[in-house]
Amino acid sequence: MSVTTLDAKAVAKMLLAGASELNSQKDRINELNVFPVPDGDTGTNMTLTIMSAAKEVLALGDEFDMQSLCKAISMGSLRGARGNSGVILSQLLRGLTKEIRDHETIDAKIIASAFGKACETAYKAVMKPKEGTILTVAKGVAEKAAETCDGAEDLECFITGIVEHADAVLQTTPDLLPVLKQAGVVDSGGQGLLAVLTGARDALMGKAGEFDPDAISGGASKGTGINRDAVANADIKFGYCTEFIIMLDRVFNAKNEKDFKAYLESIGDSIVCVAMDEIVKVHVHTNHPGLAFEKALTFGSLTSMKIDNMREEHSERLFKLDNNGKYVERDPSELNLTGQAGTANGPIPVRVAKAAAVIESVMNSEAEPEPKKKDGFIAVSVGAGLDEIFKGLGVDEIISGGQTMNPSTEDMINAIEKVNAENVFIFPNNKNIILAANQAAELTEDKNIVVIPTKTVPQGIAALINYMPDLSSDENAAAMKEEIAHVRSGEVTYSVRDTRIDDKDIKTGDIMGIGDSSILAVGRDVEKVTVQMTEELITEDDSLVSIYYGEDISEEDADKLLKNLSEKHPDLEFEIHPGGQPVYYYIISVE
Repeated sequence: MSVTTLDAKAVAKMLLAGASELNSQKDRINELNVFPVPDGDTGTNMTLTIMSAAKEVLALGDEFDMQSLCKAISMGSLRGARGNSGVILSQLLRGLTKEIRDHETIDAKIIASAFGKACETAYKAVMKPKEGTILTVAKGVAEKAAETCDGAEDLECFITGIVEHADAVLQTTPDLLPVLKQAGVVDSGGQGLLAVLTGARDALMGKAGEFDPDAISGGASKGTGINRDAVANADIKFGYCTEFIIMLDRVFNAKNEKDFKAYLESIGDSIVCVAMDEIVKVHVHTNHPGLAFEKALTFGSLTSMKIDNMREEHSERLFKLDNNGKYVERDPSELNLTGQAGTANGPIPVRVAKAAAVIESVMNSEAEPEPKKKDGFIAVSVGAGLDEIFKGLGVDEIISGGQTMNPSTEDMINAIEKVNAENVFIFPNNKNIILAANQAAELTEDKNIVVIPTKTVPQGIAALINYMPDLSSDENAAAMKEEIAHVRSGEVTYSVRDTRIDDKDIKTGDIMGIGDSSILAVGRDVEKVTVQMTEELITEDDSLVSIYYGEDISEEDADKLLKNLSEKHPDLEFEIHPGGQPVYYYIISVE
C-alpha cells in the first residue's frame, strides 16, 4: 500500500533519519572541502546544526502536532547553526517548516511547495549566492518537486525521484565551480544536503533504523577553540591585566608612541597601544600597574582605569566566605604571601589587598543594576593572546572558536544577552562565521545588533581600533567596513590531505600560506613559507605589518622571523604579538 500523506510523526522520523545519515557521512563530507586545512569543516558544521534540531524534536516526547514539530525543527536548527553550510541548512529547514506547519498532514503538492519555500529562504539568507554549492542542489530539489508533484500519489516514488535528481545535480557542481573541478570533488555542502534527503527517504520507505539519541552528544562539540584549562594553569609572568585610556593634553606623535610602547614592553607584555585623535587606548600585563599609570600621566589625564589580578584563579584567595555567605578578608596567617599568592617579584602589596577588600565590599552590597551603555562589543577569537588584545580594545564578550570550530548562532545569542548595551557590534573574524552572526542578529529583538563582516582576526582588530565613541552605530559600522577593506591577511597552517588548488600541488603535511582569496605559498618549512606569503601580501603603499604567532611557535622563532622580514623591508613598521592560536602557526596582516 502506497504512502500518500505524511503526518507530524512521519515528518519527525524523516528528520531524525536525515540527521543520522548526515552524521554517518560527516567525515566523508569533511574530506570534500576544497581547502585542505585542519578546520571544523562542512560535515561537522552541518551535523551539529541538524543535531540541534533533532534534540528539540526528541524533547517534544511522544505527543505533538505539526505546529509544535515545525517550531522545534526551525528554532533548533537556527540556534544550533554553525558555519555557512550549517546556516544555509537551517534556513532550508526554516523555509520548509514555514510551509508545512499549518497542515495536519502533507501530500506531494504541499511538499513541493515547501521545497520551493526552503530554496527561496536559503537564497535570501546569502548576500551573494554562488552556484555550484548547496544552494544549487536545493534549487534542483525544488524544481524537480514542482515538476513531478501533480498526480504524484505515491510519496515513496515521488521522494525517491527527488533524491536521485539531487544526486545528479550534485555531480554537476564541479562544472559550475572551477575550484571544485581542479580539486576533483563535488560540493561538500551539496553532499551534506543529499545525505539528509537520503536518510529521510529511507525512513519513508521503512529502511532507516531507530534514531540514536547518543548521536547528538557524539556529534556535538567537545569545546570550541583553545584549551582554557591549559591557559589557566600556565605560569603567569606578569600578574596584573591593566587597562586605561589617556586623554591627551600634549603631542603624541609616532616617536612618542614608539617610546611609550618600548617602556611598556620593559615592564610587561600583551601590549595594545592605540592612538586615536585625542585619546590613547592602552592594555598591558605587568607586575607594576602604577608604573604604567605614571608614565601615561606624562601625556595627559587617565580614565577608564581597570586592574585585574590574573593569578586569582590559580592562587589561594585573599578572601573567604563567612557564615553569612559574605566575602571577608582572610587573616594574614591564613595567607601564603611568599607562595603562589604573591607576585612574581614577591608578596602581594598591602595596598592591593586593601583595594581588593574594597572591591569585595562593593560586590557584597546590593548595588543598583547598571544602566545600558551605548555600545558593546563581541569578538570571535582563537587564542589566549588574541583574546587579551581584543579585551584591551574594549571587547565585552569573547567567543572562542574561529576556523577550528565555528561557534553556533546560539553561542552568539548567549554572548549578546551578556552585553548590557543598546548597540552590540559583532566581529566574526572568519568568513565562515558571518552568516551565523547575521542569524543571531535576526533572532535578537531587544538590542540593535551590528555585524561587521570581518573575515580575519586582523580585520577585527583594525575595525575595533577605528571605533569612535561619539559616532552613531551606523556611522561606526560604515567607518569600520571601509577600514577592513584596506587590511590584507595571511595565515600559515599545514595540509591535512593531498590536493591541487590555485595551480599548486599540495601534499599532506605541507605548510601553506593562505591569503584572503587564494593559497600564496606552499613548502615544507614554516618560516620560509611565512616569508614567501608575506612578500606576496606587501605592496609599495603599505606601512605596517602585524605578526601574531601561534601556540606552536616559540618566542625565539617568532623573533627570528621578525628579524628576517625587518631586514628585507627596513622601510616598514613591524609589530609582533603572541596570539596563542592553535592550528595556525602565524597570522599576518598588512596595511
